[in-house]
Amino acid sequence: QVQFVESGGGLVQPGGSLRLSCAASGSTFSSDAMAWVRQAPGEGLEWISGINPDGTSANYVDSVKGRFTTSRDNAKNTLYLQMNSLKPEDTAVYYCQKAPDYSGAFYLGSWGPGTQVTVSS
Repeated sequence: QVQFVESGGGLVQPGGSLRLSCAASGSTFSSDAMAWVRQAPGEGLEWISGINPDGTSANYVDSVKGRFTTSRDNAKNTLYLQMNSLKPEDTAVYYCQKAPDYSGAFYLGSWGPGTQVTVSS
């Protein structure tokens, strides 16, 4: 019933920036908390950020706090992740996901294709 399509990834040098987008369709996007989740090479899924339904509150894993900013535009059914001061350890496939809250949890179904972020010099 829900589709997520992530975009905006690419190759960037350490210290650079990227802005990811997640377009949602077939969901009650504006009433859902959302999360950004990433999977680094050889690693499992890692929650990195969450945002409440109206976009007024967000939380971040310590490793990205102060560097990443999650936002959303409910009129466009779109979630964003602004990533600044990127580090090689940020290299991963980034996914958006519906969440029960914005503090570290996320659901495990209806995954989009993700978007690859590669940080390398």
